Amino acid sequence: MITTGVKLRKLTSGRKRAVGRNSAGHITTRHKGAGAKRLYRIIDWKRSGEREATVVGIAYDPNRTARIAHIRYSDGEEAYILASSTIVDGQVIQQGENVPLKDGNCLPIHRIPNGLIVHNIELQPGKGGQMVRSAGSYATVAGKEGDYVYIKLNSGEQKKVLGTCRATLGQLSNTLHSTITIGKAGRQRHLGRRPTVRGKAMNRVDHPHGGGEGVAPVGLRRGPKTKWGALALGVKTRSKRKPKLSKQIKR
Repeated sequence: MITTGVKLRKLTSGRKRAVGRNSAGHITTRHKGAGAKRLYRIIDWKRSGEREATVVGIAYDPNRTARIAHIRYSDGEEAYILASSTIVDGQVIQQGENVPLKDGNCLPIHRIPNGLIVHNIELQPGKGGQMVRSAGSYATVAGKEGDYVYIKLNSGEQKKVLGTCRATLGQLSNTLHSTITIGKAGRQRHLGRRPTVRGKAMNRVDHPHGGGEGVAPVGLRRGPKTKWGALALGVKTRSKRKPKLSKQIKR
């Protein structure tokens, strides 16, 4: 539930979006358009130090799927953070080494017991949360080994991070985001998404699936292809630079 829509000028900034073009103005990513104009809300990803804060309100952020919480620290400083699904107005949240295991609190991940769910996880100590930041998402603390902690993502992948990296307890807000129906083409344009044309509706010179009379199948090929001829179904798309998926968690 959104309890406030107030934008704090000191916590917002302008943002020029590339909308799919490079520095020369050439389209490098298709199907992106300008979209609605929006201010960027500056989020406190690090939540560093030993402090406590009071939740002033829950707000909508047009730049992300999850809701954000407007908080005020005990020293008077204000900030935006990602809101967990159970956070409410007036709630006191804490961050530090030895804080209670309560939704919204931020602490080093080695102090979180196995089986609890977390979000906004750091990959390097002090760098700020980089993982599990979209609406309704969460990861599970799956095991510990020496200085490292194993995190299980919803995709099934297991990440190994240093125990001194911080994470926030709980599941992220706006859990029903995946059930939203766009409803009209105009709303897609507001979100910055331009129309997408099927390959088989194009001419032969424009796409490997194009050509033919009327509705034609993909043809006598190994499988569906991208506009540039690369296989698009049943092939591995995971970057080779990433480490292989963990097969088993050591306990």
